[in-house]
Amino acid sequence: MLPWKRVLRPLAALLLTTAVAVVPAATAQAASAPSSGWNNYSCKPSATHPRPVVLVHGTFGNSVDNWLALAPYLTSRGYCVFSLDYGQLPGVPFFNGLGPIDKSAAQLQVFVDRVLAATGAAKADLVGHSQGGMMPRYYLKFLGGAAKVNALVGIAPDNHGTTLNGLANLLPYFPGAGDLLSTATPGLADQVAGSAFLTKLNEGGDTVAGVHYTVIATKYDEVATPYNSQYLSGSDVHNVLLQNLCGLDFSEHVAIGLFDRIAYHEVANALDPAHASATTCASAFS
Repeated sequence: MLPWKRVLRPLAALLLTTAVAVVPAATAQAASAPSSGWNNYSCKPSATHPRPVVLVHGTFGNSVDNWLALAPYLTSRGYCVFSLDYGQLPGVPFFNGLGPIDKSAAQLQVFVDRVLAATGAAKADLVGHSQGGMMPRYYLKFLGGAAKVNALVGIAPDNHGTTLNGLANLLPYFPGAGDLLSTATPGLADQVAGSAFLTKLNEGGDTVAGVHYTVIATKYDEVATPYNSQYLSGSDVHNVLLQNLCGLDFSEHVAIGLFDRIAYHEVANALDPAHASATTCASAFS
């Protein structure tokens, strides 16, 4: 059997080729990002929602496309919402989250500082999908983020890694691949279960004091598998299985982050627990 790094390279190359094929569409989508509410640096948090929300996209995502549904959902509820791009590779547009995850966490550190300076808030809340729900834990644990973050909400986060089969299951979402590219993708390697990055991240405990953690998982996740590997252990952790809230929700890894309003309702509860309401199948229409 081939070592996992040798198997990972052609998979990464195939996905990177897809990025080049869809650049025109991606550029058009980025141009349509809202100029108010979302990524509006004149937005000031209210007494009701005193902390800005920073959205952290997943692997192959970006600051626009990953949040076309959740960002408006939160801004319409009165939050100041911001999103960043991280983990870019040279010569690879549109698809991000592919660089070394410790370096991506440093990008998040800079971005959170910028958001706090602009809004005047003392702390931010972070909401991330997939890698975006796991990567901030490095920022919290090793880069001083715990002093600047109130809550981390992970939507299908690969907190304890995934397998090659899990990464391979992303392929159907990126059609049109052509010639293989030989570009290395350390961001993928870091997410393989048992990697040096994940060993360092999880050593000594999953959480840090002072931060509220929520994990929202779906049992139909085909990427961050098994789904309960997403869960965190700690004294201030709320692990949620989507199907315990609505048995009719069949969202898998991508859908739970991109458009699942039942999951979004649970995100809103995590951001404002004092005014939380029961999440049910009816939350899809709220």
